[in-house]
Amino acid sequence: MYDYTAFDAAFVRARVAQFRAQVARRLDGSLTEEEFKPLRLMNGLYLQLHAYMLRVAIPYGTLNPGQMRQLAMIADRWDKGYGHFTTRQNVQFNWPRLHDVPDMLEALADVGMHAIQTSGNTIRNVTADHFAGAAADEIADPRPVAELIRQWSTDHPEFQFLPRKFKIAITGSPNDRAVTRAHDIGLRMVTRDGAPGFEVILGGGLGRTPMIGKVLRDFLPEADLLPYLEAILATYNLLGRRDNKFKARIKITVHEHGIDAIRDLVEAEFPRRRAAFGGADRDWLAAIAAQFAPPAFRDADPAPYHAAREADPVFRAWTDTNVAAHRHPGYGIVSISLKAHGATPGDATAAQMRVMADLAERHGHGALRISHEQNMILPHVPLAEIPAVHAALRDAGLGTANIGLASDIIACPGMDYCSLATARSIPVAQDIAQRLDALGIERAAGPLKIKISGCINACGHHHVGHIGILGLDRAGVENYQVTLGGDGTETAAIGTRAGPGFAADEIVPAVERLILAYLELRDGPDETFLEAYRRLGAAPFKAALYPESEPRKDRSRAA
Repeated sequence: MYDYTAFDAAFVRARVAQFRAQVARRLDGSLTEEEFKPLRLMNGLYLQLHAYMLRVAIPYGTLNPGQMRQLAMIADRWDKGYGHFTTRQNVQFNWPRLHDVPDMLEALADVGMHAIQTSGNTIRNVTADHFAGAAADEIADPRPVAELIRQWSTDHPEFQFLPRKFKIAITGSPNDRAVTRAHDIGLRMVTRDGAPGFEVILGGGLGRTPMIGKVLRDFLPEADLLPYLEAILATYNLLGRRDNKFKARIKITVHEHGIDAIRDLVEAEFPRRRAAFGGADRDWLAAIAAQFAPPAFRDADPAPYHAAREADPVFRAWTDTNVAAHRHPGYGIVSISLKAHGATPGDATAAQMRVMADLAERHGHGALRISHEQNMILPHVPLAEIPAVHAALRDAGLGTANIGLASDIIACPGMDYCSLATARSIPVAQDIAQRLDALGIERAAGPLKIKISGCINACGHHHVGHIGILGLDRAGVENYQVTLGGDGTETAAIGTRAGPGFAADEIVPAVERLILAYLELRDGPDETFLEAYRRLGAAPFKAALYPESEPRKDRSRAA
């Protein structure tokens, strides 16, 4: 992984010192909260419902054991002993005291981490496929390119005050695990006549106006990436709405002007931007790529792995869901679920962070990843050592065998933490997971993505859930809308609202009815929920959601 240079380290330390002075001025009253707000947001510090929240960047989801242990230390020393891993491959600390935040940032800088550009109308943390550099289906490791984009975008003077926040995702696999089509810019690594390049997707996004991105370029040579990104951002910076923040995202700009008009403007700007680079970015990328060399893989007999699968049904069930194919024979990719039934999705205690750091060091070539689905990954584990990893994970409460299943739920913090939320998300996710566990049906149901958001900002990605749940306030009562058929992969789609919402005590039974109906409707156990929905359409699933003979009224509206 990338190691910070002396310049990187000095830059981060300078930002910490600057923010320390700003915090001191806020604490002594020299700055009002209104004056302080843009300064704290530039450093990833939010004011949430009950306390400040610090959002720490984990670029393209890559961590080393030392960094994970430092996050554990920060959680113990300055927070409440845990961290929350997010859908943008960040980690959030939900309870810091303002006077402690500069020390937290200093501790992050000690291990090459920071909170820069995790907020504000700028280019946010660049995300990537969490299996990058390990996946058997990968064309190329996207992380060197993601690091190039991170360095280019950090404190870029032209793009610090965009019309709205801006998000970029990249994948090196034809199987999209980075939700590239729901980003402002999505990059898919492709080849043409043996030459590397990118499919450039523009104008995706969720929130109150969900849209799937459109292809801006079907092939962009690798050498042209940064100047082309600059051309896109410059075009957006000029055209993007600043009169209405709800219409300021680039997806609205693309919608209002049309993808063809945007393409013409970008292509007209591109030559000037490319000339300004003069090839320096190519040298820059080569130097970065050298730091992402594969580890020295060990040759070990995988027999212990296969023997454990034969002998232990619990281990076999866990490997069926939590171990993926690796590009190197004799290795596997281990996903660690942060979704134990009844737990808060994405939370890990400091003790659990230390266990994962130890396992990465002992068994995983020192590599850790965070997925956008709020789980952790050990990307490089010899098959022979996976039984020992599983045993350690079980002892730490991290051995849940549900990756990709219905209880592997993405959920935003909701009204338990977020000042923007209009309904709770975490308790709904917990109740659904516990109900499915009690029924014992989630393994029979197979791959099924449930995603929950506590407001229309859609931080829980509900629009691209096979079953999406949106919590809203209806006359002071929590009400939960259900969408069906969403998809965040290479066949991306926005889910369709099924009908009236459900009261808080009705949403778990509604999800249960949906899954039981799917088990009855599917064309055999190999047909997934999404495949069945696409084959049959919405009608039979709506019938399961709303079994009354009369059209159902939204009870919360009547309240």
